[in-house]
Parts: sequence; structure tokens; C-alpha cells
Amino acid sequence: MRYVSTRGNSDLPEFCDILLGGLAPDGGLYLPESYPQVSATELAEWRELPYAALALRILQKFITDIPACDLKSIADRTYTARTYRHCRPGRDADDITPLTTLEPGFHLLELSNGPTLAFKDMAMQLLGNLFEYVLDKRGEEINILGATSGDTGSAAEYAMRGKHGVRVFMLSPEGKMSAFQRAQMYSLPDENIHNIAIRGMFDDCQDIVKAVSNDAAFKAQYKIGAVNSINWARVAAQVIYYFKGWFEATTNNDEQVSFCVPSGNFGNICAGHIARMMGLPIHCLVLATNENDVLDEFFRTGVYRPRRTAETYVTSSPSMDISKASNFERFIFDLVGRDPAVVRELWAKVDAGGSFDLNGTPFMARLQDFGFVSGSSTHADRLATIRDIWQCYDTMIDTHTADAVKVAREHIESGVPMVVLETAQPVKFSETIVEALGRQPLRPSDFVGLEDLPQRVEVMDADADVVKASIVKICV
Repeated sequence: MRYVSTRGNSDLPEFCDILLGGLAPDGGLYLPESYPQVSATELAEWRELPYAALALRILQKFITDIPACDLKSIADRTYTARTYRHCRPGRDADDITPLTTLEPGFHLLELSNGPTLAFKDMAMQLLGNLFEYVLDKRGEEINILGATSGDTGSAAEYAMRGKHGVRVFMLSPEGKMSAFQRAQMYSLPDENIHNIAIRGMFDDCQDIVKAVSNDAAFKAQYKIGAVNSINWARVAAQVIYYFKGWFEATTNNDEQVSFCVPSGNFGNICAGHIARMMGLPIHCLVLATNENDVLDEFFRTGVYRPRRTAETYVTSSPSMDISKASNFERFIFDLVGRDPAVVRELWAKVDAGGSFDLNGTPFMARLQDFGFVSGSSTHADRLATIRDIWQCYDTMIDTHTADAVKVAREHIESGVPMVVLETAQPVKFSETIVEALGRQPLRPSDFVGLEDLPQRVEVMDADADVVKASIVKICV
């Protein structure tokens, strides 16, 4: 399997090369040269597979430069009940991603049973093992530079902590995450973990990561890699649970399923788009945003208009407080017929602080073919949805999942199961849970007293050169 850049770089690297690199040299994002197809026979054969075995079958479609026996070992080591043990009472941890049925045809796919209680663990745990494997084989080291609006940072740090040959520099917006999210990251004592709080919003952190990654000389000298969803391996790992969710919600290959996904950076739902392109019978992909509704605006109007930092709302679903969706470029690449010249033209406008409008272009007709609909949710909606799901189903959901449940209900179609992708456990957003329900969410014993632990973080201005200097100081 070879990979192409959304901006047309002529090289066609294999998986292990792009795993370590993140962004393509031309600033684009990597995608498979063509999407591998899954046959009806394969779907039938895969239906009863345990998660690790299913992961191996799907990853083999994307990874052809790691021997099958080694890839099996990585998948088996990644997807274990011991790692994904934080499931709801009564669920089987061996399922890895159990399906919770709220009512016939309406389900939650549990994705937050991993070590940091967020869906990001589903990809990050695999990424950590892949990084260590490839670095060991090549005798290399890497400095991972990432940005987080909430859950990516802790998931990456827990996946990479103690991994030899790996340092992590994680940027987060100062004071913009929940107390639990900050404590998860900043309390890690591992010497290879470095937290940097940026005076600004998540988009400032993301811009710094892209600026550093686009400095080819610095990136090469200091071996800069990426774990954000700009890294293709993250998206590939997320494709797996769409197949698992489809199997859980259906009984045969003739049935279709709709998935509703709370989305900020477009990585999670981009994996659903790719699963659909591979042949998974997905009826509809429902994109849910919070008050930062840039993506909802695009799917309603055809206009992609990222906001300035000052226009980005700070909300009670902070992991979606994003106005520039870094993975959206992958989707647009497919939408415009994989024409990198069009992508370069569109993103030249975005990178210059502007927007683009696809109305009046032939691409808008294709948008309907890709099966996307969207909607948005507010703080009041979140509180009402959390209360309703608790009162009606005795099930507690986090704020981001609440955004998705609210929007999913607006797009339910008779005879088509709706699966909402759960994104985090409620304890990560206890302030809002208390506001909605008047009670504290359950806290796994691993995290009792987490916020009281000593924290290690350095606060910096939103300046790529300042961050570079910090990396140099630690690496020299």
C-alpha cells in the first residue's frame, strides 16, 4: 500500500515512513493511493471476530510493510481487556467497544473504556506500539509534537509514557480544558513527557504544530513526529470500530447503519467516511458540533469558514472548541475527485485566514453522495440531553456524547439503526454533570485523588519559535 499527499507531493511512501513523519513534505495529509475494498464475503467472515483479530484484518489492508506476524502481535498487545477495562457495569471488557442499546434502533458505541477514559485511546494505544516497533527496527528516536483541546493529549501521553526512543511535547490551551483533563496530563511524572500550556486557544496550539512541522530543516534535525489526527495511523485505527459497531448493530450484510459523531477536528468522522468508501454499509454519517459550528455550517451551506481565535467559543464540550478542522482536508481531497491542485487552491485561502465556498461547483453534487448530514448543540441542549438520558435510561453520558445524541435524534430514520459514538466518560467533565444532574459522576478507582497530584507544565506564549527553543533545550 502506497500513500499520496492531499497536496500532490510526488513521492509514494509506505506506511512506516508516514507513521513517523505526520504531515507530508508539501504540507498536505496522507491518504491511501486508493481505498482498499472489503467484500461481502469478508464482512461475513469478520462478523464474529474478537476486536484484536478484526483490527488485524483491517490494518492489513493499510499496512503492507510490517510482517503479518508482527502486526498480529501489535494488535493483540494493544486491544486487551486489561487495557480497556473501564466499561460500564455489566459489560464485557473483552468486547473492547461494547454496544449499549438505549432503545430499539438507538445505540451508544462505548469507545471510552481505555486508560484515559476517552475514545482517543482506541487509536493512541495502537500508535504507541507501532511507534516503538518501527523505531526499534530502524534504531531511531523521535520527538512527538502534538496539540490537544482535551483528550488527545492525555491519550497520547499515556500511550507513549516510558516508550524508549520517544519524547512527547504536548501543547494545550492554558485554562481551557477541564480540571480532570489537565490533571491527567500534567500529573504524569515520566521523564519523556513534556507539557506546554499555550496562552491562547486550541487553534493556536494546532497552528504552532503545523508551523514546526512545515519547517523541514528543524523537523529533520530534531526528528519531529506527530500523534495528532494529521497522522494517518490515527485515522486508520479509528476505521476499525466503525466495522465493530456495524457488526454489533446488525445481523446480516443487507442492513445499513447510521453513525452520529461529535466532531471538532474531523478525524473521528473522517474514519467513518473511509470505512464507507471501503464498502461498509453506512447509510448516513451524522456530524454533530457544539457552538463552534464551522463544520455544521459547511454541510448546511457549502461554505467552509474557519473562525479567528477570538471568535471561538469556550464551551462545556471543550474537546470540540475548534474552528479549523485539521482532518477536513482529507475529506475535501476526496470530494474534489482527489485533485491536489484544487486542494492547494482551497487551502491557500484557508491558510491565509480566509474561507472557501463550493456552491456553484460540481463538487456540491458529490457531497450528497457521501451521505453526510449535520447539526449543532448548545450548553442548554447538553444539560437537557444528559438529564434525559439519565432519567429515561439510567445511563450517564459526557458532554460531547450529549451533543451527538441531541443531533442524532434529529436524523433518525425508520428501519435504520442509529449508533452514537461515545467519546468520553462523564467523570472527565464532572462540573457539567453536577450542573445537569446535581450529583458527581462515578470515578474509576485509578483516578481517585487525580487532581491533587503534583503537576508539571510550562506556560508559553503562542509563538512557534518559543516552542522550538524549548524543544532544542530539552533535546540537546
